[in-house]
Amino acid sequence: MPNANPSPEPWPHRLLSWYGDDFTGSTDVLEVLARAGLEPVLFLTTPDADALAGFRGARAIGIAGQSRAKDPAWMDAELPAAMIALAALDAPLLLYKVCSTFDSSPAVGSIGRALDIGRRVTGERHMTPVIVGAPALRRYTAFGHLFAADGDATQRIDRHPTMAAHPLTPMGEADLARHLAQQTTLPTAVFDFVALKADDYADRYAAFSQGPAAGIVDVLDEETLQRAGELLWTHRGTTRFCVGSSGVAYALVAYWRAAAAIPVATALPPADIVPQLLAVSGSCSPATAAQIDEAERAGYALFRLDVAAAIDHRRERTLSALQDAASAAWDAGRNVLVHSARGPGDPAVAELRDAAARAGIAMGAAGARVGEALGTVFRELVARHAPRRIAIAGGDTSGQVARMLHIDALSMRAPLAPGSPLCVGHARDPKLDGIEVVLKGGQVGGRHFFEDTRHGRASPTWGESPSNARRVA
Repeated sequence: MPNANPSPEPWPHRLLSWYGDDFTGSTDVLEVLARAGLEPVLFLTTPDADALAGFRGARAIGIAGQSRAKDPAWMDAELPAAMIALAALDAPLLLYKVCSTFDSSPAVGSIGRALDIGRRVTGERHMTPVIVGAPALRRYTAFGHLFAADGDATQRIDRHPTMAAHPLTPMGEADLARHLAQQTTLPTAVFDFVALKADDYADRYAAFSQGPAAGIVDVLDEETLQRAGELLWTHRGTTRFCVGSSGVAYALVAYWRAAAAIPVATALPPADIVPQLLAVSGSCSPATAAQIDEAERAGYALFRLDVAAAIDHRRERTLSALQDAASAAWDAGRNVLVHSARGPGDPAVAELRDAAARAGIAMGAAGARVGEALGTVFRELVARHAPRRIAIAGGDTSGQVARMLHIDALSMRAPLAPGSPLCVGHARDPKLDGIEVVLKGGQVGGRHFFEDTRHGRASPTWGESPSNARRVA
């Protein structure tokens, strides 16, 4: 049983605010909180008072960011304002949400730099908890080391075939304290699962929290998940800022339910089928490649962006031709999927690298141009055809495309694949307001993801036990 909440004041209406380091990870938290009945809302840019006024019932508010793909200079310039705005919402906890694979580096998506900024913005002088494990996602931390699912197996993150070879931020270290030490000078220690499972875990944590600036809290199973949530919540009076994956949201919800602060379960109405789906993918992951293959077998009209032409003098006519061809397929009643590559071995990857070298630009900049090109094509198709439901695949792509559509905020409509819910887009433009949107990380979902999205079918993994649920986010 959880310890009694030592704080005498009643539980606040607003429980959590969060900044997601990419769009798909941000919707992961949105989903966990929505399924707990907390009516969360996720803004795509920092909201003003008018934007917030439309969501007074929300007990959790987030901002979908893009820091996972940015350098420390960008983070220094952009993160403080967003975190200050979130801190002003007076939620007792402010989460900097990272991917459950913790992939980052000193140069790109530095979690250590975000930790430094968050502590400075919130004036944090006590330990900042770092919670990464999420059993529902088959992510586990043991003695501060991170493990992640790989099919039916579980691998140390530095031996995971996808994450160890990530094209931008490969994970070469499973010890999260050592990994963070490459990105921040703040002292970091581990509150391991042995201490968390002890009878006097609360006292041990209170003593532990007096030491390091950052404390990695192991989460290995449902017991340690709930206890991590309890410790995070009951220490909110001294620790406001925290860092972690959606495991933080899972942990808090587990504790809030155990403490009878929220209902044990909240039912969400299922989604219905739509006649056509408009989709775009900028993901190079093997999982998305398999999903594109399956969409082709299901009769989708596939249109591949010429990535080299998208970053050179042929860009305008290439995008125009692609828009017209995809538009004609839509008018013929077909589902349409525009994509840049099918997996890491697609020739488009080498083509983009060669084109970037010819243009004298870095691969990161070239990738951003490709994302912008996909967004340009997709925005035009949405404007021409006003689809009821759209799907956007790829973490970085999701951020670029969603912003180019000028959607202001998202709320959850229904579950699909774990971590990739069907959302409702809120926009000032009446033609976009109410559009149904799915943002999918590269490794998320089963082979039939696009048809599941069109049919509004929740993934079978929602019916499985957390130990069997499969996804990477």
